[in-house]
Amino acid sequence: MKLKIVFLDAGTMGEDVSLEPIASLGEFTSYYHTPDEDVFERIKECDVLMVNKVAVRKPQIDAAPNLKLVCVAATGTNNIDIEYAHSKGVEVMNVANYSTFSVAQVTMAMLLSLSCKVPYYDYRVKTGVYSGGVSASDVSRVFYNLEGQTLGIIGLGNIGRKVASLATAFGMRVVYYSTSGKPHSTEYEHLPLDELLKVSDYISLHAPLNDNTRNLITYSKLKLCKPTANFINIGRGASMDEEGVARAVNEGVIAGIGIDVYKDEPLPASSPLLAIEDKTKIILLPHIGWASHNARALLVDRMAENIKTFFKL
Repeated sequence: MKLKIVFLDAGTMGEDVSLEPIASLGEFTSYYHTPDEDVFERIKECDVLMVNKVAVRKPQIDAAPNLKLVCVAATGTNNIDIEYAHSKGVEVMNVANYSTFSVAQVTMAMLLSLSCKVPYYDYRVKTGVYSGGVSASDVSRVFYNLEGQTLGIIGLGNIGRKVASLATAFGMRVVYYSTSGKPHSTEYEHLPLDELLKVSDYISLHAPLNDNTRNLITYSKLKLCKPTANFINIGRGASMDEEGVARAVNEGVIAGIGIDVYKDEPLPASSPLLAIEDKTKIILLPHIGWASHNARALLVDRMAENIKTFFKL
């Protein structure tokens, strides 16, 4: 009998990446998006459940009596009740390290854009301010070379290390804070979080969401930073207090932000981040750091391999 495989939010994978490596393994049904109220009907007969952000907890697991495997189309598994799944004999498999290059690349894109004041100068040209001037070069907002500046990385895992190596190529000093409290690298200097915030010109967050990192970056923490510092979050939205971050930018506590992840996604229109007064100080992306074509294609292949491995296909 063919495996019944259901992907509840396949729309997160985009339309340019083929799901055929997964579809070829059984009777495959994919949904672009699944509202909470439709989850139970769609999973009631599946053997394999695939999700990116859809919550799979006790009620969902109980609603799928044939369920044997949950495949997470991501590295993070905080949307899955793994303990309860295991108690019901259901395995949970995620995919690690598929998006390291993609996330690091987007991080550096943010860092470079903030360092060169790209949002500000782009605005000046597109709104005609530059055209109405008399100078060939508009240097009205100061920026500096990255060489010799300090990047503080919060969470030096695979992605953090890749970002560190790229920053080093620009001549930056790299320091890091281990959110577990245990230093694990001799290549870069480990600092307590408060000290890292004080000395860094750029702070980049790459830590998983857990009890140590939830609401880690607040207004009071950003008050420790240099007023010229920039904060980048491409890790987890719930690791920062969005209201506090917005306040820090509005008050000039920090110079700018680059954010790709949010506590609630899609980002609500009421978010304080969207109400920041000077839009030239901010870069807000729609959670695309992980999502280069290469990364998503690799993710599909790795999920297919997980299914093959589990069922010994």
